[in-house]
Amino acid sequence: MNPKHFIHNRFVHKTNYPISFVLSCKSLSKEHLNYTLAITASHEPQSYAKASQNIKWIDAIHKEIKALEDNKTWYFTDLPKGKKPIGCKWIFKIKYKSDETIERHKARLVAKGYTQLEGINFIDTFSPVAKLTTMRILLAIAA
Repeated sequence: MNPKHFIHNRFVHKTNYPISFVLSCKSLSKEHLNYTLAITASHEPQSYAKASQNIKWIDAIHKEIKALEDNKTWYFTDLPKGKKPIGCKWIFKIKYKSDETIERHKARLVAKGYTQLEGINFIDTFSPVAKLTTMRILLAIAA
């Protein structure tokens, strides 16, 4: 066995100082432990293929598509000659309530904007919008 590999609690570690030596769930309060376990028990898929196997994620995808259509985010048009469309990707997140229960499954369709060139592929730029509750918290902290 390599000298950097050693056995601790039945597991072989490849590092001199595994995190299990300094971090333990024993020090967490019951509420924090429940929250931590709830987060780790839920899985956020990393691809559309994985998400499409779960009805909750399929519902989240349908809600996102409906919101994009209702907001008239895009429209169909012919692509100019010599141009390629930019790609898109689904992002999946689980949103939690303050009592550690799942509030909702959220899906977002995002453009792979890093492939665009200013003045060639796009003219307008967009800024993200902060939630009002986030602004209130920041103002409360600043005050």
